Amino acid sequence: MIKTFFGLSPTITHTHTEAAFGHALTRYRKYGYAVRLMHCLAFGVAAVLCGAIGLFSLPASAHHSHANLDLTKSVLHRGTVEKYTWAMPHVYMKVKAPNPEGELVTYSIEMLHPPGMAERGWGRKTFQRGDLIVWSGAPDKNPKRYYSGLNWAEKADGTRYTLQLDDDPAETAPSTDFSGLWSRHLDVPRRYLAPDEWPYTDKARELIANFDDAQNPQIDCQDPGPPKANLLPYPLAITRIDDQTMRIDYDARDLPRLIHFNTDAPKDDPSRVGHSVARFEGEELVIETTNFSADRWGTYTGVDSSVEKHLVERLKLTEGGLAIDMEIIVTDPVYFTAPVTIKHKLRKLPDRPLIEANCSPDAARMYLDAEKTP
Repeated sequence: MIKTFFGLSPTITHTHTEAAFGHALTRYRKYGYAVRLMHCLAFGVAAVLCGAIGLFSLPASAHHSHANLDLTKSVLHRGTVEKYTWAMPHVYMKVKAPNPEGELVTYSIEMLHPPGMAERGWGRKTFQRGDLIVWSGAPDKNPKRYYSGLNWAEKADGTRYTLQLDDDPAETAPSTDFSGLWSRHLDVPRRYLAPDEWPYTDKARELIANFDDAQNPQIDCQDPGPPKANLLPYPLAITRIDDQTMRIDYDARDLPRLIHFNTDAPKDDPSRVGHSVARFEGEELVIETTNFSADRWGTYTGVDSSVEKHLVERLKLTEGGLAIDMEIIVTDPVYFTAPVTIKHKLRKLPDRPLIEANCSPDAARMYLDAEKTP
């Protein structure tokens, strides 16, 4: 077993073993999507095997696909950090390293969003300019494009950072009133594009037919409102301000949302988060939201929403207060001929302050630049 990779050749591609695949499968069953994917990448598990455990039908990232990466391979590199950016929508590094021909080039390494990286033990100062590192990641399908995924990165002192969730996470206190820090549940099936079977209008079908990742509002550092805001893997914090008001804050996004229990609460100007009024129906919290502004991808990836959008969100605490089951009903006659229902689930996280991370257009556009042919 190799404990350190310093001193190895600049780039090494390694393949999987039965033991490695067995370990990946065990982790798949126990942990979340990112870990499942990273184990396939780390061990170079063949696409057919990763497909067998349900990975390659899923997106590898929060706000775009990774179609440019060869997820059947994992390559080791050794280089020097030129830039490490802790920003939305993705943390990334620029590393000067030899290419397979031995020429010094600059690799771009894209990772998860800051909240997801923080959950995995990373921070704003994990790496600094000048650090000598070795990293493992999926290479770009175009060998002349120096863009890499990341399984792990190791400093010269042997400290290794991965994208694995902690095997022994901090104890999480259950919620009794929906308050607390929440994130997309690990059991939620991932899909990048909206379902084909939804009842789209002609306008929506035209959007879908002309879908392009470059249309993503996060590229312009614009975060869509709900329901899309709730479906992203970034954490959200629910706070009970008083008996009449609840607040939802989205981690690393400036998108505060007030939920009023007073039906007479005054409306502000139309916005991406709209005007929300809540009530309890037994154990369910029902949130009804109107007064939206037009919102690019405001409903789902590739599906915009209009000022006529109307949301009904039904929330119920489950798993002893450690999860929230959500049913989201979207009515928007501009894009749907009938209401659509989205099933979603959140998991409780250990309480912590919300992460502050400004959006970086460079980080947001990195994968687009990587997909361009040099």
